[in-house]
Amino acid sequence: HPWVGRAALKLVAGLDHFGIDPAGRVALDIGSSTGGFTEVLLSRGAARVFAVDVGRQQLHSRLRNDPRVTALEGQDARTLTPEQVTLAPGLVVCDASFIGLAKVIERPLSMAASGAEALLLFKPQFEVGRAHIGKGGVVKDDEAVHAALERFRIWLNTRTDFRVSGVTDSPITGSDGNREFLVAAKRTS
Repeated sequence: HPWVGRAALKLVAGLDHFGIDPAGRVALDIGSSTGGFTEVLLSRGAARVFAVDVGRQQLHSRLRNDPRVTALEGQDARTLTPEQVTLAPGLVVCDASFIGLAKVIERPLSMAASGAEALLLFKPQFEVGRAHIGKGGVVKDDEAVHAALERFRIWLNTRTDFRVSGVTDSPITGSDGNREFLVAAKRTS
């Protein structure tokens, strides 16, 4: 694949599956890492991408030096401010690890523009609890996965201004071999 990170393939699949078009939009990329999602958004015409990651010096130099990218490195998404994300995002994407999705995405979603869309990567290994994680960190318990996904869906629908419009399997597993899911949502206010 031609992208700076293999995660790019997950976003490509999600955008295509749900018919989400980044063209001309301001996007917020949570858990940007090397910039796989950011690169896809730019390639599809995003006007601006705010790339947020708690880590530092991970974003590929090609993206760091792109005038359309604002790199917010060493930044926890839970403490983002409008002073940092100076334009209301019309699209929020997320590929975060080691934290539950609801915890990391609540603040970014609250900053989104009216009618914004979101495409979020749901990773069961950070959602189901230790009891359901098997050898090598892989979650084998499908019931636990679906229960966790349903809990997240209910949380999103009831605790944010977004409503889930669909869920689909990610076309590739996480680097640890776990199944992942793409959750699409739209802001209703």
